[in-house]
Amino acid sequence: MIISRAPLRITLGGGGTDLPSFYKKYGGFLISGAINKHTYVGVNRQFYDTYSLKYSKVEIKESVDQIEHNLIREALKLLNIGPGIEVTSLADIPSGTGLGSSGAFLVTLLNSLHLYKNKGCCSKRQLAEEACKIELDILKEHEGKQDKYACAFGGIKAYEFHKNGDVSVIPLANEDMIISELKNNLLFFFTGLKRQGKASEALKNQDIKIQQNDNDMIRNLHVIKDIGLRTKTAFENLDFDTFGYLLHEHWKTKKQYSPSSTNDFIDDCYQTALDNGALGGKIMGAGGGGGFFMFYHPGPEKEKWSFIDIMKQKGLKQMDYCFDHEGVVTLTNGGD
Repeated sequence: MIISRAPLRITLGGGGTDLPSFYKKYGGFLISGAINKHTYVGVNRQFYDTYSLKYSKVEIKESVDQIEHNLIREALKLLNIGPGIEVTSLADIPSGTGLGSSGAFLVTLLNSLHLYKNKGCCSKRQLAEEACKIELDILKEHEGKQDKYACAFGGIKAYEFHKNGDVSVIPLANEDMIISELKNNLLFFFTGLKRQGKASEALKNQDIKIQQNDNDMIRNLHVIKDIGLRTKTAFENLDFDTFGYLLHEHWKTKKQYSPSSTNDFIDDCYQTALDNGALGGKIMGAGGGGGFFMFYHPGPEKEKWSFIDIMKQKGLKQMDYCFDHEGVVTLTNGGD
């Protein structure tokens, strides 16, 4: 049995500029962090000459082309893995909540499949690129590259997306201090609602408008990219209040080009957070009316506890977390 694990991610600035339709014309830039909420994938050589898959449903197929789960199907085809394999997945957080779960799943799956096939691991960059190839090139999803890279590399890092498709993974100065400060002041709450449909569908409208050279969409994404660059500067200067205000600026901009990312309930919760000491925040991921809130609250501990109680009274559920420093890892490699 081979078991791998990869963290989910949180976008801290610049999210959305990792779409190929944008970065191939203008270049993209964002800051992303990995947290200790994980996706796990186990693979095992089985006795039966079939593909046995266990995720939110069970599939037993004789041919790889019969597999319904598109990510598993294409990963098996990419690595040319035949039947006689069992694949099982588990996750700490449900999908459709804006934390990059499909990217984490795919990176984890590929790591386990490489070990299964070759008895050896490959680089985090290779895993990220193969995951991007499956989602963007093969399945033609309206997706960016962020999730695959952030889940593969872990930590808090900047990612620059070049016009030629290359991705630079940029460490941040004082990363240990950034992680400590954010852990103290960055709070997460589950809305109780999942996104309607896949992230790819939520991003489809944005992607199409970029391809059509929609001036408003492109202008807003340049604003988002600038927020990502300013976030990096704020972090490295240890200026965290500025980061909080940049979150607020990001959220206001995102609502302009993606009105489906919010609703009356989310707007009410967000205003309540600002009224009670948060400097800024946003709904994580592509939006779609649900998922996780992220708020930056720099107040003393007593004020934070009061803030948490108030947000719980709005119907939100707090998520405890730490940052993940490892990225994708192999937990067990039992071989045959």
